[in-house]
Amino acid sequence: MYYGGRLFRPVETSSASQTGEDTIFKYEQTGAMVTATYSGGDIRFGQIIGRVDEDGVLDMRYQHMDRDGEIMTGYCKTTPEILPGGKIRLHERWRWTCGHREKGRSILEEI
Repeated sequence: MYYGGRLFRPVETSSASQTGEDTIFKYEQTGAMVTATYSGGDIRFGQIIGRVDEDGVLDMRYQHMDRDGEIMTGYCKTTPEILPGGKIRLHERWRWTCGHREKGRSILEEI
């Protein structure tokens, strides 16, 4: 599984998430290291760093600044699904490591 150069957008997310359909994630990959930047909607700017295993599962940490200037951090475990046509759907289980420390689920799809 190679994530480099792929763009993703949330199509479903828990209420505790700050991302939405206007948030775009741009992934890059070097070996097992995966990084991403994201922005849009309630997110001013965000960054992700993580590693991908042999099954394409991502173990990631994220940080972002929202439109109100608050800095948020968390971690995420993401499992890929290959869609007909070869695009990727990401099934995420995440948890905030700051603020209210809520957890949730999101689904992102490649655009």
